[in-house]
Amino acid sequence: MSNFKKVSALLIAMMMIISLAACSGSNNGKNEAGKNEGKGSTNQTDGNKAGDTSKFVKISYVVLGDKPKNGQFEKVLAEVNKRMKEKINAELEWKWVEWADWQTKYNLLLASGEAIDLITIGTDWLDTWGNAQRGAFMNLDDLLPEYAPQTWNSVPEEDWAESKYNGKIVLIPENDYTQWVNHGFFYRGDWAKEAGISEPIKDWQGIGKYLQYVKDNKEGVVPWDAVASTSTWGGYASSYTDQLELPISTGYLPVFTTKSFDEKFTVVSPVFEDTFLQFATLMKEWADKGYWREDVLNNKNDNRSALRAGLSGLDQHHTQTFGGLRVTMDKDQPGSELQMFPFARTGGNNLTELSITHGGTSVGAHSKNPERALMAYDLIRNDEEIYHLINYGLEGVQYEVKDGKRVQPEGYDEAKDAFYADFWGGRVDKFEIPSVTTWDQLEPTLYAEYDKIKKPYPYGQFVFDKTAVEAELTAITQVSGEMGPAITYGKAGDPAQAVEQFRSKLKTAGYEKVMAELQRQMDAYKKLIEG
Repeated sequence: MSNFKKVSALLIAMMMIISLAACSGSNNGKNEAGKNEGKGSTNQTDGNKAGDTSKFVKISYVVLGDKPKNGQFEKVLAEVNKRMKEKINAELEWKWVEWADWQTKYNLLLASGEAIDLITIGTDWLDTWGNAQRGAFMNLDDLLPEYAPQTWNSVPEEDWAESKYNGKIVLIPENDYTQWVNHGFFYRGDWAKEAGISEPIKDWQGIGKYLQYVKDNKEGVVPWDAVASTSTWGGYASSYTDQLELPISTGYLPVFTTKSFDEKFTVVSPVFEDTFLQFATLMKEWADKGYWREDVLNNKNDNRSALRAGLSGLDQHHTQTFGGLRVTMDKDQPGSELQMFPFARTGGNNLTELSITHGGTSVGAHSKNPERALMAYDLIRNDEEIYHLINYGLEGVQYEVKDGKRVQPEGYDEAKDAFYADFWGGRVDKFEIPSVTTWDQLEPTLYAEYDKIKKPYPYGQFVFDKTAVEAELTAITQVSGEMGPAITYGKAGDPAQAVEQFRSKLKTAGYEKVMAELQRQMDAYKKLIEG
């Protein structure tokens, strides 16, 4: 047989095989109408291809937070898993990284090689890009369209662009949820009025005046029952500079920022400016005046519980927390009129909108069931019943809906009935039910204030490649953790000497090398954004 005839025969045979395969309805068991006929498989309502679910699997989901202890979470998850079993033949296992030393525990978990399926991420607080660089997350480009089609189709292309590391999607952004997580101090409005403070507090000096009043006039109250695991240095920098935070973790104290919104590509370090010495000096003054406990560095108290009990006069967290705490305080301490001093209020020039990757979800690089994990995520984010269970609990136990708002059922006992899942990986506005436990004046007060000064978040596509400075950045983080708490709470001796020692240790750790590398990459990012 001639070569031509041999090739022709081969081509005919190949065409026949392809034709037979097409007629047999391959495509993972889908027929021409898009119905999945594979054994144990599941149909997606939008007609997208679904995966094989014949084998039952358990899917882990790592979240940040302290595990609830009243048994309600387990009851709710059991209901969620009934639906997961029915829809995708899988079961969710919630795994908690608790707040005690959470930064270390979270990163160690990702570095351990454990077969994590789903995990909460945050590029501006959970070192997501650093962990991506270390290979902690799975590439999702090919998996998302097939196994999480509803999520894939609902996230705009530009938002997927902000979810990539080295050109590959490594996270699913929480891009369709409205929130403000800018931090500030919470203080009692009634005690502020008693102290002669009639206007909203706008600076740290005003907070100091308030704390002094509490110290002098409220017996048995710690003005601020602070714990050393919380640093306020970033808040002070927000108040007294125009600098912008960068999605780069240096542990306890933020070391690197950019100069301002107008000079958003110029990297600076506030710890090497007078602002840091001013902060350290003020914190030493507050410590000497007894605004917090003498043993603050070892304090394990729950400050928020103390505030609710009338035993602490100050708290610190973000706006979303304040919205719920205001209502709680109205019940626990009637007439307290809890107020918030947002750190950005003082200067008003560096409040940026929230990054869409402040929250989100990734699939662990060593996941044994990434396909089913994404199918589970797709249900959490897009199935209204499952979404409400995970975010609100059992209707009739944790909540009821009256006049379009969530209310607590009659006989609700917080200790016995309270529920939370710490799911910050894919909330969506379309399924949110407003709650009477959130202060109804947030929008006309704080939100309206923020809308007047907010600026678009500029670093959504900036990914710092730490390869060249990995060792130096690790050393800087260690210095930050070692000296940061004592400086923050005025327990490091003379502030000037402590700051100088801190700066010296940062330089020894490789501060200048990291600064140069960061600026080099920021220059490249500027070209990417501005062309």
